[in-house]
Order: sequence, then structure tokens, then C-alpha cells
Amino acid sequence: MSTVEPSAAEIGPPGDGRLEHREIRLILIGLMSGMFLSALDQTIMASAIRTVADDLDGLSLQAWATTAYLITSTIATPLYGKLSDIYGRRQFFIFAIGIFILGSALCGAATSMTQLAMFRGLQGVGAGGLFSLALTIIGDIVPPRERARYQGYFLAVFGTSSVLGPVIGGFLAGSENLLGFTGWRWVFLVNIPIGAVSLFLVARWLHLPHCRSDHRIDWPGALALGIGLVPLLIVAEQGREWGWTSGTSLFCYGAGVLGLTLFILAERKYGDEALLPLRLFVNKTYAIGTVLNFTLGLGMFGAMAAYPLYLQIVKGFSPTEAGLLLLPMTAGIMSASVVTGQAISRTGRYKMFPVIGLALMVVGIGLTSRADADTSILLINLYGTIFGFGMGCSMQPLVLAIQNTVPPQDMGVATSSVTFFRQMGGTLGTAVFLSVLFGSLPGHIRDAFGKAAGTESFRSALSDPAVLADPANRPVVQALQAQQQGKPVTLADGVMNDSSFIHDLDSRLARPFLVGFADSISGVFLLGAVILMVGFVIVWFLPEEPLRNESGIQARRSAQAAQVAEAGRVAAADRVAEEGRIAEADRAAQARAGGGGDSRHGTNPSMEEVGSPDRAVTPEPDPV
Repeated sequence: MSTVEPSAAEIGPPGDGRLEHREIRLILIGLMSGMFLSALDQTIMASAIRTVADDLDGLSLQAWATTAYLITSTIATPLYGKLSDIYGRRQFFIFAIGIFILGSALCGAATSMTQLAMFRGLQGVGAGGLFSLALTIIGDIVPPRERARYQGYFLAVFGTSSVLGPVIGGFLAGSENLLGFTGWRWVFLVNIPIGAVSLFLVARWLHLPHCRSDHRIDWPGALALGIGLVPLLIVAEQGREWGWTSGTSLFCYGAGVLGLTLFILAERKYGDEALLPLRLFVNKTYAIGTVLNFTLGLGMFGAMAAYPLYLQIVKGFSPTEAGLLLLPMTAGIMSASVVTGQAISRTGRYKMFPVIGLALMVVGIGLTSRADADTSILLINLYGTIFGFGMGCSMQPLVLAIQNTVPPQDMGVATSSVTFFRQMGGTLGTAVFLSVLFGSLPGHIRDAFGKAAGTESFRSALSDPAVLADPANRPVVQALQAQQQGKPVTLADGVMNDSSFIHDLDSRLARPFLVGFADSISGVFLLGAVILMVGFVIVWFLPEEPLRNESGIQARRSAQAAQVAEAGRVAAADRVAEEGRIAEADRAAQARAGGGGDSRHGTNPSMEEVGSPDRAVTPEPDPV
């Protein structure tokens, strides 16, 4: 049972709790630098992990560096939300930045892939609070009607860092030595100066009033959530390699279902004090918003994982070039976030924007699904810009809708759950999309070679002495000759693990591989369009409630003041009732002392009627 007994001191000093624009701007700089760390780290590893793994002699363990980070950050996210609701945001945001900086320093000093995986796990503990707490804090200091224009900057930072990550990672990984350290180590070390600036700004400027509540902490729920999520996240990352129906995968499914069942039972037992209170799902806006965020993560992150593969494998661009080619998508995210935020602030209406956003995402990814090996890069960039504009219109209003409708004391847990469900959807989407991609790839490559075999260009390549003499072409030529002899050879066997050899092949031999990859990736984009179409249907059921004009701090102050006033009213009513009971008891006592009182009036006789104690009463003579 939780109790909140706010005093006048806890409610805060006189005033309405509204911060000036200058104060908000200074806080925002610190929050955005912290969020930039989290978002950048999710993508900067993508183009550097192969170099890191080769240098640490741990290529077979490279996936665990990503998995460890993903597990700890996902589990930590709802914990940050709940604990910050109880104890306050500032100390947990500072803690998250500090742990992230420490984990980054240790990752930069790692000497083996095992160490790197462990330190990435520590880094993930900090990352779990950076994004969700930043969005929660902006909800604390800015009213919903004004909040959208500030959250647009947050999402612009997120989009920018997501694209800059592969560019920076590719540059650093390609540097042999930089300021005395191996280039790839700066993938982690670059977080230290950025984190130090963020830590200083937050410690200096982020001072939020908070009324602590006497809550139990739902440790059983946290433990059950870990038991449920760890095996599910592991199988999402490793299932393609293990096999989705292997014994190890089946064990992970069973353990995950058991853990999530225990989590739901724990949440029911803890009620309002649960890590993720189930009562929030009774709120229609929260329930539909949660489903939308999961669906959005499922389609959005799965599709975004396929974009770089198309650019690098089919179009032959380097990781750095592919990152730069995603800048139009980033421009779409940034411009839509800012425009949407300004429009919501002016009109107070937000539902139309996720409706428009999901429609644009479906159109953008649907057009991309029609791309083949010969599609112009200009068209790909145009489709990506449409997709990015849809993302910018969708993400921000969904966060705002949930923050606007939940009680102020649940701001942290509600906002962190947005990040939590979107990340879970993204993890599942990436796993499913890549599984579909690589599952369909052998068949598409086989079909592409079958069609190419009937062309004069391909036959001339197989009889060209220069082609046959080139060592780069020899494995493909030998595989084709073995197939002609009826031997069970799959041309996609090597390309599943390393596709770099494709661009060293003669263009005529490489063509079927590129066509096969393009066809497989198109199928992935089409699947993404179907999933986002489901989201487009769901978003029509999202309620649109008037945006509050109070910030989270102001709303909590109002609620606390109302509690104090209500407590005062109850105490006054109790005093009046008690005084009435005392008066009634006195009258009853006087009635008993006077022998029942004057029957004519139903009251005790007055002193004049009884007579003064100083004056004798002469009895009337007896008539007898």
C-alpha cells in the first residue's frame, strides 16, 4: 500500500512550477546530449563490429556484444521509469550517464570479445535510462500543449545519430591509429567527452521538485521480467544461426513464456506498485498507443535493417557511403518532427499526424519493395525520404498521447514503457526480417542464375579465358560446373556469411547474386509494408483527448495541493462531527442529572425555575 503525505514544503515554493524558456533550453541541451549517446551507440557498432571482432580474434562471438547490450538496456528501461516515479528523475539520469561512460571506457580497453560483451552489457544498463528518462523529464517540465515542439528536437537528434552512427563507425574502424589508440576503440571512447558534457549540464541545471512516495519496489516483477526477456532476446538474435525450431530455441521460447507469465502474476499482486501497473491498460489511449508503438517498432526497425543491406550489397556502396545515402531519410525524420511539433503546439490536435505518418510509411516502404537491382539510387532516396517523413510524423505524437492521458505520478513508467515496447518490436522485427531475407535468399539466387543461364552475356562469361583465369571468379565457376554435373551445390552457401566477394566477380557472374539479393530484400520491404498497414488500421482507434496545459510538475503540484485540501476538509468535517457528538453527550448527561427535565418542554428546567441555591424554596401548603 502506498501512501503520499505531502507537506507545504514538499509541494514546493510559491509559483506555478513553470520553467522559463532559457531554463528549459539549458536542460534540453543536457538531455539531448545524453539521448544522442544512446541513439548513436545503437548504430555506430553496425559498421565497426567486423573490424572489432577481427582485431580481438572473436568473430564467432561478435553477436554476443550486441545481444548483451540489448538485453541489459531493454530490462533496465522499465526499471528506470518506475524508480524515477518513486525517487525522482535527476539522480537516475545522472546514474545512467555515469554507468554509460564507465561502460564505454571499459569497452574501449577490452582485450577480448568476451570482455567486450561483458562491458557492453554494463553499457546497456546506462543506455536503458538515457532515452526514456529524457522524454520523461521533458514531460515533467513542459505542458503537453507545448511539449510537442520540444520533443521534435529529441526525435531529430535520434534520427541524426541513427544515420551518423554507421558513418562515424566506418570512419573510426577504418583508421589504424588515432591519438595513440586503435581506430575502432574510438567507437566507444568518443562517448566519454560527450557524456562528460552531458553529465555537467544535467548536474548543473536539472533540478526538479519531487515528492517522494512510500512505495514498495516490485523486485519480483523485475526478476520475472528478466527471466522472460533474456531468453527471448537471445533467441531473437541467435535463432537464425541456431535454427528457429532447434532444441536450444525451443528451450528459450519456453523459458520466455514462463518468465512473462510470472511477470503478469507479479504485476497483478503488486497492483498500483507494480513495475508496469496493469491498470494502465484499462486506459484506452495507453493500451492502443502501446500496441501502436510495438507495431511501429516491428515494421520500422525491421525495414531500416534492410535499407543498408540493399545499398551495400546490391548497389555496392561502402558502409560510410551507405550511411551518407541515408541522410535524405534523416532529413525527412527531422523536418517532419519539427513541423509536427509546431503544428500540435498551435492547434492542440495530434491524432491526424500518426495517421498521416503511418500512411506515408506504408507508401514509402511499399514503393521501395518494388526496387530491383537496376533501380536508380535517386528513386531509392526519394522513397527513403517519404518513409522518414512518415516516421517523424508518427513517433512523437504517440509518446505525447500517452503522456497526456496518464496520471502525473505514472509519467515515468508510462514513458519508459513506450520505449520498452518499441524496442521489443524493433528487436523482433529485425530478427524476423533478417530471417525472411536469408531464408528466401538461396531460392532467389538459384532462380536468378537459372534465368541468367539462358542469356548470351552469361554464357560468354563462362567461356571467357580471362574470366576463368581470375581467382576471384573461380569458386563461382566451379560451383556452376558442379551443378551442371548434377552435384548438390548451393551457390548461396558462401554469400550467407560473407557477401564481399560479389563485387570482385566479373559483372556478368555477379549479376545473378545482385538480382537474388534485391528480390529477397524486396520481400522484406513488402512484409514491412503489411505490418505497417496493420498499424495504419489500429491508429484510427486511437482516442484524441484535449492536451493538458500543465506540465508534469505542475500537475503533481496540483494533485498534491488537492490532497492537502481534501485532507483539511476531511479533518474539519471530523472535528465538526466530534464536536456534535460531545454536545449530544453533554445534553444527555444533563438530562439524566435532572430526572428527565420539564415534560412540557422536553428540556431541563432553568436555574430560575429550580431556584437559586442561595434561596430556599417554600413548599406550597398541603390542601388536606
